[in-house]
Amino acid sequence: MRPLTISFALVFLLVLGSFAQSSPSDNKAASASEAASKQEVDQLRDQVAAQQKTIEELKEMVQKLAVEKQAEAKAKPADTGAAQVRPVADTPAVVNAPEPVNSVSDGVRLRNAILLETDPAAAAPAAPVAPQNAMQKDQAPLTAGWNGEHFFIRSPNGQFSISPYGYVDTDFRAYKGDGAPSDTFVLRRARFGFQGNYGSRFQFALLTDAASRTGSIIRDVYLNVRIRPEFQFQAGQFKTPFAQEAGTGATNLDFVERGFQSMLYPSAASAFRSPGIAIHGDIDGGTLQYWVGAFNGKGYATVNTTNQPEVVGRLRLYPFRRSTNSWLRELALGGAIDRGRSRGESGDESFNGTLPDAAYDFFPQFAINGPVQRYNGEFTYIKSAFALRGEFDQLNMSRNNVGSLQVGGLGFQSLPSIIAKSWDIQATYLLTGEKRPENGTPRVKHALFGPETPGSTGHGFGAWELAARYMGIHANEPGYDFLNYYTPGFVPTFDYHTDEITAGINWYPNYWVRYMFNVGIDELKEPSTIGAIPQNYYVISQELQFRF
Repeated sequence: MRPLTISFALVFLLVLGSFAQSSPSDNKAASASEAASKQEVDQLRDQVAAQQKTIEELKEMVQKLAVEKQAEAKAKPADTGAAQVRPVADTPAVVNAPEPVNSVSDGVRLRNAILLETDPAAAAPAAPVAPQNAMQKDQAPLTAGWNGEHFFIRSPNGQFSISPYGYVDTDFRAYKGDGAPSDTFVLRRARFGFQGNYGSRFQFALLTDAASRTGSIIRDVYLNVRIRPEFQFQAGQFKTPFAQEAGTGATNLDFVERGFQSMLYPSAASAFRSPGIAIHGDIDGGTLQYWVGAFNGKGYATVNTTNQPEVVGRLRLYPFRRSTNSWLRELALGGAIDRGRSRGESGDESFNGTLPDAAYDFFPQFAINGPVQRYNGEFTYIKSAFALRGEFDQLNMSRNNVGSLQVGGLGFQSLPSIIAKSWDIQATYLLTGEKRPENGTPRVKHALFGPETPGSTGHGFGAWELAARYMGIHANEPGYDFLNYYTPGFVPTFDYHTDEITAGINWYPNYWVRYMFNVGIDELKEPSTIGAIPQNYYVISQELQFRF
């Protein structure tokens, strides 16, 4: 305000001076002016013009000073306590520590979005602010997407993830042979579930089957604790780790149906699954794999009928996994032992003799009681597009104190054990050059339609694979004569075997869809059904599978 006051004072003095010079001092001067010359009048006019110019310059100076003062007032508003609104994105730096309440800083804190907020220094006392990294971590959204195999949802820190997955198998089967089943469509499987993890040490899975015909739709429900790769613990309901084809997923089978040896697996009537626990691990990068477990052995979510669990142990060795020889690197050898107990009073019976393709029953069922043992030997050889697999399994079922208390019956007499043996050898070759994984789906190089496989090189005719298999099964129920006075009787002998030759072709239009066509010749040697005669049955099986 001081410069403006001085300016007005100067203007006032100049104006007074001009009037003093132009006005007469007394009556004499007034009379003398009438006689003034023309020269004096012109001189007075020049002085007045100069004074007028000075006044105009002073006015401009005053206006300029007023504008500058107004701009300064706008740039620095008075501290009235009102909140000032400012854009967050205008901040020059990130503040990682709380500001004092009376801070004179005009800066604002950086956020993850462009928005308007009140100046914290003017509106309210500043609260402690977390570091930017922690704030962004808390505000980060869930991650969802496609990992090339399944959909997934993952937490921002990656400690929790879940993936829905499932597959559907729809079949058509045609039979030829005396007494063969009718041709039919079959919804073989319709499974859906979730799998995921809690951190890096806990994995879980849940799998249901809407096409189940056993009264229970639950297939898998378990938690796996991965303490180390060499030592893992699994509990819940899952597949009993016995034999290589038991561990092969339904989406990775080379044929429409599993081999004859699967009839001898533990819990065969419930898709090889049973409640239990297991310890397993991969030693030396997977060179040696092992499983040791205890199970009910009675199928889906059921209680045991004896005080003895079914115990299984399995080893699988890759002796040349670390070798540079590509011809032997994927050779695997393995074996398993299983021991359980049956209970005659609970109605336990021997294995079901119906073939996997349901063409016929080759062996009847008998009452069993006592120890049950299983033995397995297996191998897998893979070289690029070619795969060769073989397996042998044996099942021993005791019949201790079986019989009847009825008059004329055998009483509770012990009979010789029932022994069943099965073998399987199969080969596949991918004509289109894809690599055959050990337990997985080939990565289709040229999909016919639909999404391409990661790493593929454009569209084509899909992947094509040839498959061939020979397998057989033999079961012996020894007869026995009871030549005694109290319980005389005779138990007939059943000593049957059957085998099958299967040829097939598998077509993968893309990585997630597969069509399988199998032609099987089932050779019935000794019929177990009264009235049947030895003959060959021809079975054509087709399956369309899609998964996600």
